[in-house]
Formats: sequence, structure tokens, C-alpha cells
Amino acid sequence: MSSTAFVESLGLPEGSLAVPPQWGTFLAFDFGTKRTGVAFGTRLLTSANPVGVLAAQGKAQFPLAQTYITQWQPDALVVGIPFHPDGAEHDNTALARKFMRSLHGRFGLAVFGVDERYSTTEALAGGAGESQVDAQSAAIILTQFLRNLP
Repeated sequence: MSSTAFVESLGLPEGSLAVPPQWGTFLAFDFGTKRTGVAFGTRLLTSANPVGVLAAQGKAQFPLAQTYITQWQPDALVVGIPFHPDGAEHDNTALARKFMRSLHGRFGLAVFGVDERYSTTEALAGGAGESQVDAQSAAIILTQFLRNLP
């Protein structure tokens, strides 16, 4: 993923995708309509680890997200935004962006939307089972994001 794959950011000045250098910790979400994977990572190590799954839908996801945010105290959030292989948007693209806006509105943290094509495929190829694939995908998304920070 290149830095041009950053889709959008919320909570930063308009048009800004720059991440302040003092921000060192991030929580990522691999949004799904049934389950959303969660990962935590640091800028210093440029890596992320899966930490869990939000096994809920709709508004029920946010109290679960609050638990992770409280536990990990991230400086900002990252959400994987799905696209078709050719880059075209689909129904889940809009849903993931809505989730991103809701996270920002509820928790007041900056949120980065990142192109997440092939993260699930990569997680499965790496041996993630069905119960771990969403969290592992979130870790892949966050690791790619962290490696592209200046």
C-alpha cells in the first residue's frame, strides 16, 4: 500500500492526511457487517497485533469499541475501507465510511480510512482461522498504515 492509498481522514484539518509525529499509538478496525476485527499498533515498532473482534452489528458495535479504546488509549484510529479489486466502490465501502464517521463523532479521535483490499486474503494465506481472520486483517491494515507514515 502506498501513501496514496490513504482514503480520507477525520478530525484533522481539511485535506490533511499528515499524522502528527507525537502520535504513536493506533487502534485499527477491519469493518464488517457481521464482525469487525480490532488491532493495536505503534508507530515506533511499525507493527500491529490483533486484539479482538467486535461481534456485533450497527450501534451495538460502539460500546464494544469503547472498551478497546479505553483499554489501549490510542492517539488515533484507522479503519479499513473496502474496494473492488479494480478500485471501484461497493455497498460496504459506504458502510465502512459511515462507521469511520461514527467512530470520530462518538470518541472525538482522528480517524484514518485506508484502502484495505486483499487484507482478508493475506490473513487467510498467513494461516488465520475463521475466528481470527478479522482481527488479523485489522493488524495487516494497521501495519501497512504504520509503514507508510513518514
